[in-house]
Amino acid sequence: MENHPVPQDEELEGHEDAPGSWGDYPIDELLIRNETRTVQGAMQRIDRGAYVMDPDFQRDFIWPPEKQSKLIESVIMRIPLPVFYMAEDDQGRMIVVDGLQRLSTFQRFVKDKLELVLPSRSDLRKKRFSELPPKLRNRIEDCNLIFYIIDSKVPEQARLDIFERVNGGVPLTRQQMRNCLFMGPATRFLKAEANTRIFLEATGNSLKRSTMRDREFINRFCAFQILDIEEYRGDMDEFLAKSLRDMNGMDESELLRLSEELRLSLVNNLLLFERHSFRKHTQKQSKRGVLNASFWDVMSTGLSRYPHDRIQERAEDIRRGIRCLLDDDDFNIAITYGPNDARKVKQRFHMARERFGEILGAQTD
Repeated sequence: MENHPVPQDEELEGHEDAPGSWGDYPIDELLIRNETRTVQGAMQRIDRGAYVMDPDFQRDFIWPPEKQSKLIESVIMRIPLPVFYMAEDDQGRMIVVDGLQRLSTFQRFVKDKLELVLPSRSDLRKKRFSELPPKLRNRIEDCNLIFYIIDSKVPEQARLDIFERVNGGVPLTRQQMRNCLFMGPATRFLKAEANTRIFLEATGNSLKRSTMRDREFINRFCAFQILDIEEYRGDMDEFLAKSLRDMNGMDESELLRLSEELRLSLVNNLLLFERHSFRKHTQKQSKRGVLNASFWDVMSTGLSRYPHDRIQERAEDIRRGIRCLLDDDDFNIAITYGPNDARKVKQRFHMARERFGEILGAQTD
């Protein structure tokens, strides 16, 4: 695929970040337990897949050799380490929440992939694990690590809030957190679709990849495409997470159909609105507006099951109908202010679906 310029951190409309509170979750019922493992025991669990290290973050956020070496030096000197945080998924695997770089460092060193960079320590300088004396190798392998584990039964918003509060490394967006917690066919699907030429063209390459904003938009499409809108209760975190859980249980043919529906929708939207796709605009507007996440939700799902030739036939009627929607105060408010509110989400979907039905008839299955 051809290279595309890295998108800037462009303004985004119709998107509401999570409030960062526990909501109505009982304060005494957060299920967090602690376990103590040795470095050797933790490495064994990583090797057999019991501890999940997200490869996206291993590539993007890696400590320099000097910092990794200081960690190994601290263990050798018996300096206590900060605790590690893990999140348990539905299959009982442990997803690393905080401590990814430390565990990656131990893994690299024990496998002889790290040479210590400690200029002031001649006894350790340029040494690999296998080159240390047995006494020091044992000290590293026997070092106790304290893990706090967030139970899989903790509600999604609370889990992400904990994730956000304890992460001591590079601050993560909530979509990056979801990428850690639901790794599998679903997250691979989001990554693949976000890198397609048609998605980049339809979104104007405006969504920052490093924060996974692009994958969040794909996640939103999937959630509103496969889940019943009446299931939405005002918790966008839980709604997006549920769609990823469901997608992880889908077979290849179901995911292929979802991909085809998304790409059909992107082609249809581009045909109708070109550079103004998924952006509020008027008929004579020349300047491109900002992407609107809520408008994306209704337009990406709304045009996903109508054949392209049908859209071509009724193109001008659809443009006129959508611009009338954008001129409607109720619809405009529903895609702009407090967009995660359950009433507004359902209102904008019902209004958009009614308009599509009037112009195009029922969607094809």
